[in-house]
Amino acid sequence: MVKFLRKIRQKMLTENKFSKYLIYAIGEIILVVLGILIALAINNWNENNNEKKMPQY
Repeated sequence: MVKFLRKIRQKMLTENKFSKYLIYAIGEIILVVLGILIALAINNWNENNNEKKMPQY
C-alpha cells in the first residue's frame, strides 16, 4: 500500500501536476485524521465499557 501511494505521488510530481498532487495530499491528510478519530472513538467506547463493568466501592 505504501509503495502504491509513493508511486502515485512521484508520478504526479514528475508530470508537474501540482494541483492534482495538492488534492491527493489533502485527501491523504483527511484519511489520517479520520483514522485517528476512529481510534479515539473506539478507545472512549472501550473505557466506558470498562467503567460500567467495575464495581463501585
